[in-house]
Amino acid sequence: NNNPATIMTDPEFADRIYLEPLTVDFVRKICEKEGPDAILTTMGGQTGLNLTLKLYEEGILQELSIEPIGAGIEAIRVAEDRKFFRERMKRIGLDLPRSGYVRNISQAKRIAKTLGFPLIIRPSFTLGGSGGSIAYNEVEYLRKVETGLKVSPIHTVLIEEFLEGWKEFELELMRDQKDNCVVIASIENIDPMGIHTGDSITVAPQQTLSDYEYQKMRKAAIEVIRAVGVDTGGSNIQFAINPKDGSMKVIEMNPKVSRSSALASKATGFPIAKIAALLAIGYHLDEIRNDITKKTPASFEPALDYCVVKFPRWNFEKFPGAGQEIGSQMQSVGEAMAIGRNFKEALQKSIYSLESNHAVQMWEADPDDFSHEAIRVGLAPNPDRIFFVRLAIGKGMGLAEIYRRTRIDPWFLNQIREIVEVEKAVKVDKGLVEVARRIGFRDKRIRELTGSELPPKRTTFKTVDTCAGEFEAFTPYFYSSHEDENEAIPLKGKKVLIVGSGPNRIGQGIEFDYCCVHAALALRKLGIKVIMVNSNPETVSTDYDISDRLYFEPLDSEHILDILRQEKPYGVILQVGGQTPLKLAKAIETENFKTLGTDPFVIDLCEDRKKFSRFLEEIQVRFPEYGTARSETEALNVARELNYPLLVRPSFVLGGMAMGIVYNDSDLRGLLKRALYVSEDHPILIDRFLEDAFEYDLDGIADGEEILIGGIMEQIEEAGIHSGDSACSYPPCTGRRGWFLAMEHIAKKIALGLGIKGLFQFIKNVFFYLYIYRLRSIFMESQRCCFLYSSCTEV
Repeated sequence: NNNPATIMTDPEFADRIYLEPLTVDFVRKICEKEGPDAILTTMGGQTGLNLTLKLYEEGILQELSIEPIGAGIEAIRVAEDRKFFRERMKRIGLDLPRSGYVRNISQAKRIAKTLGFPLIIRPSFTLGGSGGSIAYNEVEYLRKVETGLKVSPIHTVLIEEFLEGWKEFELELMRDQKDNCVVIASIENIDPMGIHTGDSITVAPQQTLSDYEYQKMRKAAIEVIRAVGVDTGGSNIQFAINPKDGSMKVIEMNPKVSRSSALASKATGFPIAKIAALLAIGYHLDEIRNDITKKTPASFEPALDYCVVKFPRWNFEKFPGAGQEIGSQMQSVGEAMAIGRNFKEALQKSIYSLESNHAVQMWEADPDDFSHEAIRVGLAPNPDRIFFVRLAIGKGMGLAEIYRRTRIDPWFLNQIREIVEVEKAVKVDKGLVEVARRIGFRDKRIRELTGSELPPKRTTFKTVDTCAGEFEAFTPYFYSSHEDENEAIPLKGKKVLIVGSGPNRIGQGIEFDYCCVHAALALRKLGIKVIMVNSNPETVSTDYDISDRLYFEPLDSEHILDILRQEKPYGVILQVGGQTPLKLAKAIETENFKTLGTDPFVIDLCEDRKKFSRFLEEIQVRFPEYGTARSETEALNVARELNYPLLVRPSFVLGGMAMGIVYNDSDLRGLLKRALYVSEDHPILIDRFLEDAFEYDLDGIADGEEILIGGIMEQIEEAGIHSGDSACSYPPCTGRRGWFLAMEHIAKKIALGLGIKGLFQFIKNVFFYLYIYRLRSIFMESQRCCFLYSSCTEV
């Protein structure tokens, strides 16, 4: 692999690691050197499948006697080539949407006449529906086909009838060499066909099928995996159901583990990738023990006595000029998962798990603040549609009209209607507080609705055990509820809680999962028990065997404090989960729980631009001239004092959110609204932008008395390009020894002056002005010094 932010590229996770480009030439050289017996085709997503096919087509696998395992070449071709796939489905009597391939505009015109509009355009061999779209007339159709032909690496596009208004489902399956097949999870998209499953809110298990319909789909899925010829491992099969008559069509099959596989694994407790690997080398499902129960074999299908909701995380706020329509092309950058005793609870917890002020504000908004027209527009496909469904119900719009506009199944609309009814009723009947809690309302929201303090709550925790409580769970993980029985007995011995990073987003992605995993492994090596809290199903840190206990919960103060009161750990680690945990420091400290590492006061000082600038003045470290502002008037006054160009930086943000360089008053006014909004109660920093400067990043660890420099990285782009968007070099290619000694001196002065215990990073320019100082893990550290996280945890 060539991704430095992944745990898989750490030396201890494989017998040998190659950080090389994923191309035929490089993989061939590695295979010639290592002489592997087999290549596991199903773990690397679409990239892995495409590369395996190229290696086979160029004769490399045959020449080196390497056997493809998991999914063979024939199975990959059948699943990926729509023509072959259609032929196999016809053999077993299953329907697909009418479709055809086109390689030029003339062919596209002919097939459009045959199929009729609307049509869906699917470029071949692309990821995440890239280039995919829906066309309702010939003009937009021809334009979108032309785009699709350019996007497809083989310049081929599948044109397919659009099943408008049909419901979409996915089944995650496993098969072994004895032809044993099991369904791991059934997943239902709340959004109808036309919204990419990665951009749709999904629920497991499926909620709206009758048992007859589900059994029909399950039987069809098993027939599909057999017909395609996936010998072993996991596959994801997607179906469409016509809500009018229940007719079913197969949409596609992925002969590999996928994003949905990760979701299914975390939703059920069934480790799909792990078992798929064992099946690929010859084990059978009935020979593999379930890690959680220690009794049942992997041939037992998981049973769920809870509901799981996955909610996509978009980053449209980073691109204020971009359109926010969603469709057949995936645009979300991450996802949050929540578990509840019912759908309503899981849905509300998933919204709180997004760590998005905008999402929470929209979900809790007053319908009277929106016009009927605004709500009608909001019901079109967009990231806020589910919020507008709630607003429409609150505004009095009938469910029939909402269904007509959204094609969201009436069952889900009724569930949201019940949430709205409880929200209204609890305002006048405080006896409904427990009812509100049981369907996912946070106490903070209930207090706002009732206008008074609430009776004490008793948060209980339930187990994810793969078997709905039929067998004892030995390695369980938990989710919160408000029922009577508590299934989580606090861990005994010295234990530490690690707060994870939540859903992936720009500026906070899998690199923080990497950090959390290293912290957990380091603690367990020291004999300390680890409690992990996270809400991201795409992470390794949420694998049940990484920590001694896993809680799948929103990363807000209310849910974190509930867990702390339950477990009463020795301390809490906040520094390895990115920006998210740092915001919890004050709340945790207020409740008298111990934060390990750097003091919360110091964290707040470093994240608050104004406080940190004053500290630098006190210890006489140079930094650009600056001012702080909490309003447009204050910002314009600072600008007049400093002169343009200026750099605007909010406090407590990720990935440069709402930061920017401004050259005049108009630029400043345009940026200020967003900057002040994301900075919340903290001031924004406005400092003089140093043009034509170069940047260096220094990472290290401090223990309060000494520091260890992990490395210095040079940004190849000039100052003004975010480090996450800049090419960089490690070690630095330019610069003098004296510069780096000066950086080390300043790093020591700041770290020891603040009393830091743990990670730190600062960014300096060539004129030795300090730009940024961070007290958390960041994506660049994982590219350089994997030992930093273990050492940081020990400190």
